[in-house]
Amino acid sequence: MKHVVTIRKKALAASDEHAQRLRERFAESATLVANLISSPGSGKTTLLEATARRLGDRLRLAVIEGDVATENDADRIRALGVPAHQILTGGACHLDARQIDGALEAADLLPADILVIENVGNLICPTTYDLGEDFKVALLSVTEGDDKPVKYPAIFSRADVTVVTKADLLPHVPFDLDAVKSSVASLNPAGTLIVVSSTTGDGIEDWCRLLTDRLEAKRRS
Repeated sequence: MKHVVTIRKKALAASDEHAQRLRERFAESATLVANLISSPGSGKTTLLEATARRLGDRLRLAVIEGDVATENDADRIRALGVPAHQILTGGACHLDARQIDGALEAADLLPADILVIENVGNLICPTTYDLGEDFKVALLSVTEGDDKPVKYPAIFSRADVTVVTKADLLPHVPFDLDAVKSSVASLNPAGTLIVVSSTTGDGIEDWCRLLTDRLEAKRRS
C-alpha cells in the first residue's frame, strides 16, 4: 500500500508541474481557462453550444473535449465554427495536464480568449487534477437529484462555480433547488451558483457574463 501511495503522489506531482507550465502559457496568451466537471449526461456539451452561440461572434473560443471514446462532442462544437480538439482517454476517468499540453501542440487552439476544457464525465476522478485552469466548474443537472453536493463534496467545495443545468425540467422532477443552494454554499461559501436551461436560454446570459467578467479581470491583473 505504501508503494501505491508513493506512485500516486509522484504522478500528481508530475501533473502539477505540467499544470504550472500550462498556467504560465495561458497567462502569456491572456486566455481564460475553465475546467468543466460533472457526471455523464449533465449537459456540458449543450451548455458549450449555447455559450458558442452567445459569445462566438465577439470572442475567440476554443474547446478541449475529454471522453473515453468517440469524437461526437468535439464534432458538435466544430459544427458551430469553434475550434475543438478531442482527447480519447481509452478508459481513463479524467484528463491530466500532460494531455492538455499535448492537445495544444496537436491542434491550433491558441491564441483564444476563452478555452473551455470539458472533462471526462465523472464527479470523482477529475477533482484532484490541476489542468492549469483558472477555475473549475461543477455541473449538476436537475435530473440527477439534489443530493449530489453532499454525496460528492470534494468537487463542489473545489469548484469556484456550480451550474445547475436543465432548469426547464424543474416542474417535472423532484429536485429541491433551495437545498442544493444551501449545500453548495456551505461547501464553498465564496463560490457562485448559476441556474440555466441551455434549451430555453434561461440563465445563459448570466453564465456568459461570468465568463466575460472573469476574462476582463484576468487581463486587468
